[in-house]
Amino acid sequence: MLDPAVKGTRNVLEACSAAGVQKLVVVSSIGAVCFNPSLPRDRIIDETCWSDKKSCKENENWYCLAKTEAEEMALEYSEKNGLHVITVCPALVLGPTVADCATQHQQQSSPLCHESFGCNPGGPDAIGNTFFPIVDVRDVADALLLVYDKAGPSERYICSQEQMDTKDFLDLMKSMYPNYSYTFKVVDVDTRVGLTSEKLKKLGWKPRKLEETLVDSVESHEKAGLVDDEPCRLPYLYRVPDAQE
Repeated sequence: MLDPAVKGTRNVLEACSAAGVQKLVVVSSIGAVCFNPSLPRDRIIDETCWSDKKSCKENENWYCLAKTEAEEMALEYSEKNGLHVITVCPALVLGPTVADCATQHQQQSSPLCHESFGCNPGGPDAIGNTFFPIVDVRDVADALLLVYDKAGPSERYICSQEQMDTKDFLDLMKSMYPNYSYTFKVVDVDTRVGLTSEKLKKLGWKPRKLEETLVDSVESHEKAGLVDDEPCRLPYLYRVPDAQE
C-alpha cells in the first residue's frame, strides 16, 4: 500500500514538473489527519494536525500511514520545486454512484461510495461508537474545483460535510429507512474526535445537508442493485423481504 501511494504520487508530481504543469490538486484523506493518539481529547482537528506515523506502524494502519507519507511528500515537493500543490483530505465519502453522478447508461458503483457504504457480508456483531465524519462525493468534486481556483500553494484542506457518532448516524438511518434491518449492536468506546472544515468553508465551500446525501445514496445504490436481500451493502443493514417474497 505504501509504494503505490508514495511512489505513485511522486511520479505524478515529477511528471507535472516535466510537463510544465502550473497547479496540482492532490486528494489525500482524513486518514492522514486524525490517527494521532497523542492529540488532546478536546482538540478540534484542523489542517495543522497529522496522523502519527509511529502509531500507524505500531497498529499496522498502513492506509493512514500511506496517506500521511504521500501527502507530506507532496507538500514538501511543492515547496522545494515550485509546483503549486494543494491537498484535500476528504472524510468518508457517500453519495450517488458514478453512473448517477455522470448520467451514464452503465450502472457502476463509485469506489469511494462503495468503500464508505460497504461492509463484509453479514456485518460485524458489534461496532464501536466512534465518530463518523461524512462528505458527499459531489461536494468533494466542488471542493476540488474550488481549491484549484482559489487556494494558495502548499495549502491543505479538510473536506468533511458533517460528523456524528456511529450510533447517531444509525439512528438517523433507521428513522429514514425503517424497513431495513440493522443487525448488530453499537458499543461505546473511548474515542471521540472533533473535525472542522472551516478553512474550506471560508473559500466558499457549501456542502449539502446530510439527509440529502443519505437519500441520494440509498436510492442510487438500490437502483444499481447494490442493496438486496443479501446482508449489507449499506452500512450494516439489509432489506427485510415482504410477506409475498
